[in-house]
Amino acid sequence: MKEMEVKIDGAIACESPYGMRREPTFAGVLSFLRRNYSKDLTGADLVISGIPFDLGVTYRSGARSGPQAIRLASAEIASLKPYPWGFDPFEKLAVIDFGDCYLDTHHPMSTHQAIVDHARHILNSGARMLTLGGDHYISYPLLKAHAERFGKPLSLIHFDAHSDTWSDDSQESLNHGTMFYKAIKEGIIDPKRSVQIGIRTWNDDFMGISVLDSPWVHRYGPEAVIADIKRIVGQHPAYLTFDIDCLDPAFAPGTGTPVCGGLSTAQALAIIRGLTGMNLIGMDVVEVAPAYDHSQITALAAAHIVCDFICLIAKQKSDEGLPPIHAVSK
Repeated sequence: MKEMEVKIDGAIACESPYGMRREPTFAGVLSFLRRNYSKDLTGADLVISGIPFDLGVTYRSGARSGPQAIRLASAEIASLKPYPWGFDPFEKLAVIDFGDCYLDTHHPMSTHQAIVDHARHILNSGARMLTLGGDHYISYPLLKAHAERFGKPLSLIHFDAHSDTWSDDSQESLNHGTMFYKAIKEGIIDPKRSVQIGIRTWNDDFMGISVLDSPWVHRYGPEAVIADIKRIVGQHPAYLTFDIDCLDPAFAPGTGTPVCGGLSTAQALAIIRGLTGMNLIGMDVVEVAPAYDHSQITALAAAHIVCDFICLIAKQKSDEGLPPIHAVSK
């Protein structure tokens, strides 16, 4: 079947991972942004996958349904050139939707290794990862796999209401509030070259990570945030993690641990769009819990954030070429 003949279900009918497609927003197979559903990683620059896990939450569950909700919301923005970029990110960037990581929920302690193995498989192909969560615990095994490919320590660009550096010396814990404590202790991320944006819950020990808390963002604005992120991180390989509760509950009600006083969707998107020229090696968007959402507000915000990250990577490939990820300096 020729691609031009495909009017619907391009996610399974189109042969090429390139180019945007116009399909009804209310119908069809719902991959993220209508990208090809495929297990063939050959030639892929960026691979989208979901991790439907929420056993690590401390308040409201439901983030296991986040990947489906984000894919569904993405249909609304799949057929037009993304704003304000004004170009088709898939013209030169090969992006596929790999589907979801298989997790055996009846054996929860197998979750960590299952996510590491899932990420290794994708990264070993030479592609980058863009992950839809799931609760925030998933960032810990994802960071482990990325550090194997890109070298450690990595920089962390972390959008959140919570620092997630509360102490936890149990290797078996699946806590979604202690992952970065463990990652720092294990040398996976470098706190001196990492930054957290939107924080508004107290922690006695932020473990040396620079914090641009929510009041600071409101006072100084996105341009100052972008400048500080680039100053702190520089060109060090950086993993971006976006907990949707970084947004104020007015803009993201569908999440497990909402905290008032957060960023607006407009502020967050402005910051993401400003991270051009950085060495961004991967991303996750986590903690979307659609059972608490209203009119897809939260899922739409997540879909737009992910779309802007794709545009960042597409611009990087167009301007500079994507640097290889196989030559890892230990």
